[in-house]
Amino acid sequence: MNVAVLTVNIIAWPIIQLSIARISLRMPERYFDSMRRPSDFEMWEVTFYRRILRIRSWKHLLPDGASWISGTFSKSRLASRDPAYLRRFALEARRGELAHWVMLFCFPIFYPWNPLWASIVMTIYAVVANLPCIIVQRYNRFVILQGLTNRKIRLTF
Repeated sequence: MNVAVLTVNIIAWPIIQLSIARISLRMPERYFDSMRRPSDFEMWEVTFYRRILRIRSWKHLLPDGASWISGTFSKSRLASRDPAYLRRFALEARRGELAHWVMLFCFPIFYPWNPLWASIVMTIYAVVANLPCIIVQRYNRFVILQGLTNRKIRLTF
């Protein structure tokens, strides 16, 4: 792989990811506001996040890119138990999840100019950079919706 291809790879990923983030942040809230119930999530998924992935022990290590890019709603910690705030948090978690799904599936863009081994590296990068964020957004949304549905449940964020 020559220096030009390496440079394109290194520069293209941040441009693609930041562009997708900016676009998703500018999308109207109505695209993300359909609320689901906690029962709409599969219990195996939530159990997998909690028991197998031990999500609560590492999710705080991920950056909150949306607040960094736009200075808007921060999802790094739960700031209130107010139902309106929790609904907004769930909405922003859906926005973040969608943005990371789109980012993840951008890896084929790199295939035309990369050798096979580099294309595999691009695919691995896309998964490693985005899948943990998707998992955290889904888990957070479940916990928030659970708290909204059953106010007696303590939000273990």
